[in-house]
Amino acid sequence: MKKLSVRLRITLLYTFFMTVLTAASLFLLFSLSSREVLTSTGAELEEEVHESVEELTIQNGEVRVDSDFYSLEKGVYLALYDEQGYFLYGRVPYGFDVQPEFEAGNLRKLNDRQKKWFVYDQFFKVDGENAVYVRGVTSITDVEEKFYVTMRIALLSLPLMLVVTVLAGFYFTGRTLLPVKQMTSAVKKIREEENLSGRIGLEGHGRKDEIYVLAETFDEMLAQVERLFRREKQFTSDVSHELRTPVSVILAQCGALLEDETLTDRQKEQIDLIRKKASGMAEMISELLFLSRADEGRQTLHKERLNLSELTEMAVEEQKLLAEEKGLCRTFELQIAPEVYARADESYYIRLLVNLLENAVYYGKENGVVKVTLAKNGKKIEGIVEDNGIGISEEDLVHIWERFYRADSARSTDSHSGLGLSMVKWIVEAHGGTIRAESRLGEGTRFIFEIPE
Repeated sequence: MKKLSVRLRITLLYTFFMTVLTAASLFLLFSLSSREVLTSTGAELEEEVHESVEELTIQNGEVRVDSDFYSLEKGVYLALYDEQGYFLYGRVPYGFDVQPEFEAGNLRKLNDRQKKWFVYDQFFKVDGENAVYVRGVTSITDVEEKFYVTMRIALLSLPLMLVVTVLAGFYFTGRTLLPVKQMTSAVKKIREEENLSGRIGLEGHGRKDEIYVLAETFDEMLAQVERLFRREKQFTSDVSHELRTPVSVILAQCGALLEDETLTDRQKEQIDLIRKKASGMAEMISELLFLSRADEGRQTLHKERLNLSELTEMAVEEQKLLAEEKGLCRTFELQIAPEVYARADESYYIRLLVNLLENAVYYGKENGVVKVTLAKNGKKIEGIVEDNGIGISEEDLVHIWERFYRADSARSTDSHSGLGLSMVKWIVEAHGGTIRAESRLGEGTRFIFEIPE
């Protein structure tokens, strides 16, 4: 039951209660109707007998009946008897072989040859002299059979009613839950596109039920969240711009002080430390401005047909030299196919490689290996940067594209702000490509990106 959709569950519950209600109603109806039918049949029999006196006349001193006396009204057979009980006129139903004593004004039930009968006798005096009995007979068995036929038809139609109930319930439940489906589709689209400006937009349909109120509330919440994100982006952009100037001044002053011959080695060492920290801040500010412009759609790409093989080899060679300068012993293995061309932005592509290579160098182990692969895969260019370093846990792997996210202390260094992979993801997607990461803790990490050629 838990695996069934809400629509199907509501339909099944609706069908169950409708089935119980219908069955109970039919049972009650048939129980009451059975008695009512018999009561009505007896009343009709008495009525026909009493009305038959109008069809009696006296001719030549004898009682006569007109032709209507022989008609079979409402299944009632009428017979005329004299005062001694001798049959004079009328009709007796086939199979009614008994001749009970006359009991005027008494409705009786008789059984004969597996049939049940209603018998009603009435005593009349025609013209005040000629006394006769009028007997009315009707078959209870025939009435019950007709009733049972109706009951069987009703019972046989019950499955059809259930099918109609299920289909109608499923249809109308679907119509009722259609706004929920629209809400789900709208929310999925907003989540997939990461576009907080999207709205469910169910208002204006002339309905104000709970579902539509929920949709309007959700739209209001989205609008509020969007405003908060805009403020955050604006704050990040403003702060980054404001910090650029003082950090630039700090770097310039540190450079000037380091050229002062009057400073002691200890003082120069402290100033150099300040310069390194300020340089790290400058790089972070640059990355923040980059992402801020990207969020606002102000980062534009200048694509041209580039030889990615040459650019990749250049980026690897540069990182190899930087690693050696910092005393990081790494072996670079290249599997770069020659003459791999694609339309790309040169500066952004280089920044993409630099960020991935820096990660591989810094988070690789001593004497570790950094593998770089570039090849054409159909109509796409596939690049892979892989290290055999500390790796990333499965829990952290899904968060690595988030800004300022750091998996753990082992992957946190002073020279990395946690913005590099966010930039990488934006660059790849801006080129119409995709990127994914594969990693095992303690074994290494692999980044695979694909961009169209």
